[in-house]
Amino acid sequence: MLRRIIHNFTTRLATALLSFVVVWLTARYLGAAGRGAVSLFVTDCAALLLFIGLLGGSSLIYLAPRRNLWHLLLPAYAWALAVCLAGTGVVALVREVAPTYLGHLLGLALLQAFFSINTSLLLGRRREATYNGLLVAQVTLLAGALLVAFVGLHWQLVSVYYYATYLAYGLSLVASFWALAQLPDRPSGGRRLWATMRELGRHSRGAHFSNILAFANYRLSYYFVAHFADARAVGVLSVGVALTEAVWLIPRSTALVQYVDLVHAKKEAAPAATLPVSRLAVLGTAGGIGFLALLPPAVLTAVFGPEFGAAHSVILFLAPGGVVMALQILCSSYFAGLARYRINNAASVFGLLVTLAACTLLIPRFGIHGAALASTLSYLVSTAFLLYHFYRATGAAPWAFLPGSVDLTYLWGVARRKT
Repeated sequence: MLRRIIHNFTTRLATALLSFVVVWLTARYLGAAGRGAVSLFVTDCAALLLFIGLLGGSSLIYLAPRRNLWHLLLPAYAWALAVCLAGTGVVALVREVAPTYLGHLLGLALLQAFFSINTSLLLGRRREATYNGLLVAQVTLLAGALLVAFVGLHWQLVSVYYYATYLAYGLSLVASFWALAQLPDRPSGGRRLWATMRELGRHSRGAHFSNILAFANYRLSYYFVAHFADARAVGVLSVGVALTEAVWLIPRSTALVQYVDLVHAKKEAAPAATLPVSRLAVLGTAGGIGFLALLPPAVLTAVFGPEFGAAHSVILFLAPGGVVMALQILCSSYFAGLARYRINNAASVFGLLVTLAACTLLIPRFGIHGAALASTLSYLVSTAFLLYHFYRATGAAPWAFLPGSVDLTYLWGVARRKT
């Protein structure tokens, strides 16, 4: 299991580094205002993808080992198209944006949705190497295209980001279709297709509701900052958030492997065997967040530009919540793997209530610092709720996730064996 986690972590590290390149390129060559515009567009796309997950998402991973992949693919694609059309219409009604923005939102949201559906099915069939390769390829293409456009051709416009994303997701989507075609499943219709559609919808509603609420906890502050400040402030906030969330690749790599194993398990597995790895994930997260917090503002201005020194204070306010989120990611993946979605949903509801209250009270007064503090408060509340229920379900107290000398010895032994 540890070897799979390390491989998954290596892939996520590569994608995180390449994603950092994307953040750096858009911040450095588009400025804070341009970076803010890109962040709002990415947030709009992510919001549409969340509602697409109501008939897909993690439930595709859950059902992929049990059903014909093509029975899952067709309803997921049809739902994605419907959501992208409706969501683009909603954005046109509630925000003043250009028609070209709406066109890019529809097109790129669809590409990302289809790619996410395909890769989820591959992961559900334990094609983890293919899944990881496709993720790395997609972000490599995006970073490479932006690098050529911004640095080589001097096309320093927000629209360049849209076209680079078309290229990255378009080619990756073609490759994912080829990977699906290698699996033994073959298209067929009839009653089994309709039964699978109903089952997918039933599982998705419960599994994905918490993801929608979690997204609101992560990104609702962007819209508050855009309303009370401007796109420049969103750009600075987004850099601090991106750097902090990049560290979450450590617990997410662990949680993803544990989730897939729980989905394939024939009975509920006790978490005792996975707790040592979970503790190492918490340790790595704390180390990564601590490193970011110790970075002087001068480093951020040197890397991203003179407008982004304020991102350092954003990281400081996010740091406690960033560490706590490692526990939340690990606990929520455990309950999701056992299809106990109500616990995750309830935790997300409590977190969202805190987010709404804190954003309303703090952002008008403290700006981006208030946004970061609101996120930290939300993460603390929702994580405390999950830890309580994890203790009730498994008997593992919250301090069972705290790393100790035994875990360091275990890590040292693994490293020596690898060497």
